[in-house]
Formats: sequence, structure tokens, C-alpha cells
Amino acid sequence: MLYDLELQSVGKTYPDGTVAVSDFDLKVEKGEFVAFLGPSGCGKSTTLRMIAGFEEITNGEILIMGKNISHTPPERRPTSMIFQNYALFPHMTVRQNIAFGLDVKKMETAEKKRKVDRILDMFDLTEFADRTADRLSGGQRQRIALARGLVVEPEILLLDEPLGALDANLRRIIQNELKLLQRDLGITFVFVTHAQSEALGLSDRVVVMSNGVVEQISAPKELYTRPATPFVAEFIGSNTIIEGKSGKMLDGGLQQIETPYGPMAGVGTAGADMAVIPAESFRIGLRETPGEIALEGTVASKKLVGSIGYIRVKLSDGREIDVETHAGSPEAQSLSAGASVTLGVDPSSVTLIHH
Repeated sequence: MLYDLELQSVGKTYPDGTVAVSDFDLKVEKGEFVAFLGPSGCGKSTTLRMIAGFEEITNGEILIMGKNISHTPPERRPTSMIFQNYALFPHMTVRQNIAFGLDVKKMETAEKKRKVDRILDMFDLTEFADRTADRLSGGQRQRIALARGLVVEPEILLLDEPLGALDANLRRIIQNELKLLQRDLGITFVFVTHAQSEALGLSDRVVVMSNGVVEQISAPKELYTRPATPFVAEFIGSNTIIEGKSGKMLDGGLQQIETPYGPMAGVGTAGADMAVIPAESFRIGLRETPGEIALEGTVASKKLVGSIGYIRVKLSDGREIDVETHAGSPEAQSLSAGASVTLGVDPSSVTLIHH
């Protein structure tokens, strides 16, 4: 199969021996929206810059549409890159900024005007075409940056935290526009972000990175509900992680581990020794589900925010865990600090992983 983008054991080691990215493998199909997610310094932006050609790779190969472009100069790669600071020319007009990439390609004037006019219309920027970029709002500048990246018709659009400078409301608006735009154009997007909600809400697949290493590559739902490593379990969502010892296999594809709170069952593989329980998977009270996990504790605090109730429960050994429930539920309404609670957990919502 021919992939739009393929990374084969791509790595980056700096002259002082610092490993920024280690043996990164990835295959991206045409029209996919892939997000690189991780904390600052994990190697996600370095990987994006290697794909763009702005950073030399130390080992491995980068292929676009089956062609090895590992050492091809940036201007000869079929990619466009959009940066967090937009990198616009402040005293150029909107039209001149958008046309810049076409000028570099020395495109004929009439064809260039046609392409720029079309993308100005697509981004609702026609009325601002003759204004300078420094006279426009953050949202408008973001649209200019996107338009400039797309007007050259790249095979792959690379986006390095492009929404980071926007306020929360504008960020949500541009997120929606970005997903619709990507779906309409069918262009492959590779998107770097440190915001979980952005990665999970926009992408088809998420690559979670830590210390230059790929921890997990999954669809957003699978990443959230079935973390594969302790790092992902701690980084994504709000999970309780309980360590134990590997136990026996059970019916229904479940595995069991022995923990300080008794045996716990969940979805995992032989040898797993950690249980990962999402905060929203806890139930207040038991429902007699086969194999149900039960934890006893007292309410340490409660906070109702919109439709979600955040309840902190102190277990018998003093450990505090987070529970999320519907704010309108009888339990969320009636519970107060100091109340005794029993937390039930269906084993099918528990993921067992290896330490």
C-alpha cells in the first residue's frame, strides 16, 4: 500500500548526544488527520520539523507517496508548514502573504491570481485582501496562515501548535473550521499539540510521545479508554492507577490481578500488573455486575461544574481518587464531605497494563 507519509525508524540525536527522537515508525494514509500529542520537550515538534525538512534526521527514512525525501530540501518537499506564531509578513497585504509560496514557485501571474482569489473566498478573507496583516485580529491572521499553507496545494499540511496563541472561544471556532476544511479538501494533516482535547477532538489517530519515544498510536476513543502504557494512563484523561500482581485469566477475555484492595478484573493480556480505571467509570453504589470491583471510602470533597460532578474519595488506606458523575444524579446532589461511599466498577471498563 502506498502511504501519503511513512516514517521508518526516524531518529534525531544532537551532537552532544541528546536523543530528541528515537526510532519513530508511522504510516499515514491519504486524507488522515494525525495528531502528535505530548508534554513540552517530548520530540513532537522536532519530528514535525524533520518531516518538513527544517531539521536533519540522524537515522531512518521519511517517505512521501513512496518517495524517499529524507534529505530533500524543504522547498522541494510536497509539504506546507504552519507555525504557532503564523510567521506572516506584517507589512505585506493579506493577498501578498497568501501568494508568497506561489511567488517562490515563480508561478505565472494569471494562474497565481486565480488560486489566491479562490482561497481568499474559501477563508472569507476577500474583503481584507488589501489590508496589511498587522491590522487584523488573531483569528483572521490564523486564517491567512492556513490559506498561505494550502494555496500551494501540498500533499501534506504540517501544523505546529497553530492554535496556541488564540483565546479559548476563538480556538474552539477555528478547531471546528479546521476539521471541516480538512474533510472537504481531503489533504493529509499532521498536527502537533499539547492540548488533549484538541488532539482527541480533531484527529483520526493520535501519536502520544514521551521523552522522544512513541508511547501509543491509536484512534482517540481507543487511546482514551484503552491506554497501553503507564505514561499514557497518567497523561490522558483522569485515571486511577492501581498496582498489583499478575493473576489468572477469566472467562469473557478478562484478566485478573491481585491488589491491596482485593482481586481486580479488567481487559488486558497475560502478565499485566496494573489496573487503569477512568474517573467516569466509577459508580457510586453497586449494581451486582458479574465480577464487579468494589472500593470503600469516604467523600473528601465535592464540586459540581456544569453537568459534571467531581467527587474526591478517600479510600481506607488514605489514598484519594477522583470520581466523575452526572451533576444532576441523586448521589452527586446528596453526598457531602465525610459521607461513606461504595464505588462500583464494571470490569469491562478497566484496562490492565504492564508496569
